[in-house]
Formats: sequence, structure tokens, C-alpha cells
Amino acid sequence: MRTAPPLTAPLFRSDGQARLLAELFLSGADELNLNELAGRTGLAYGTVHREVGRLLKAGLLSERRLGQARYVRPNPDSPLTAPVRKLLLVSAGPVPLLAGELCDITGVQAAFLYGSFAARLCGELGEAPRDIDVMVVGAPDPVAVYAACRRVGDLVGREVNPTIMTPDELNEDSSFLTQLRRSPVVPVTGEVPLADDHSELP
Repeated sequence: MRTAPPLTAPLFRSDGQARLLAELFLSGADELNLNELAGRTGLAYGTVHREVGRLLKAGLLSERRLGQARYVRPNPDSPLTAPVRKLLLVSAGPVPLLAGELCDITGVQAAFLYGSFAARLCGELGEAPRDIDVMVVGAPDPVAVYAACRRVGDLVGREVNPTIMTPDELNEDSSFLTQLRRSPVVPVTGEVPLADDHSELP
């Protein structure tokens, strides 16, 4: 069982509820059944069942049944869905974990998520991402960056793939950078040094 990421916001009813919400809102999965939620969060099935019931009653989740299985997902019609995702983004999951790791590495000027995981966090529809792409801006020790990303990957249950570039390299022209400038990004630490402003949280 993987270690649950630490949660820094004391605004949820319990740590277990916050972990469950983080899986539903930040994992990129379209929907999860209760057994999957129990496995991902390390919570007992009964606890997941009770928490999901509370969240369904509050209208924050929607449910689909397939035989005996219950699949839940964030309710797109709830006015709370976007604010809760923003709160979770800065209190649980890869963003605060990466921020904590990368801020301690000399030479890291900024970092941000990009790619499919960032797109799902920003509300774009698509397949659940299998890994997390993070751009590290500056001239840090690559070994330290890779080690930090491995530690975060172990905690969140996904491979974290770092790319390291200097600010000057980010200003160069290439098909990769052109696509990056057009795509959603999620700040981790520092200011996002891109020509287009993608620095707002979803």
C-alpha cells in the first residue's frame, strides 16, 4: 500500500475525506469505483462507503451503478466542484509535494506541471494520464531533481517525469515549446516563465 501524501489544509472534515477527494479530483481518472478508492487511499471500504455517501448527499459527487459496482466522479453540475478542485490542488497531491521537494534544491527558479495531467487538472476532458510531466526551470543538479521526482512519484502512485530547461532555453523556438505555450500548465513553484500566461490555477 502506497503512503498517503501529507495534507496541509485543515479545512476538510478528516484526513481520510481529503485523501478521497484528492483521488477523485486530482487523479485524472474519469470515475472510480469504491474498491479502487479504498485501494488508492488506504482507507477501509466501510470508511470509503460512508464518505462517498456524505459527498453524494452534498451533491459534490455523481454516481453510476454497473451491477453491484458503484462508480463515482466529481459532479460537473455542482458549483462547489471547481472551488474544491482548486483547494485540493494547493493542499494535496503532486503540486504541494513537488513544491516542497523542489524548493530545497539549489538552482531551481520555477517549476510547473504540463501535459495531460495538467490538462485534466485544468478541466480539459481526456483519458486519465498515467504519469506527470513537470518542467523545472533553472540550472539545478539533475540528480537531485530526478531523486525528488521519484520520491513524489512513489507518494502519488504515478511516475513523475522532469524536464530541466534554463529560462533562455524556454524562449527558444521548437515544436515542443510552441505546443507547451499553447497548453494548460499548473504552477508548482515560482512564476511560469512562458510567453503566454498559463499561470492561473484551474
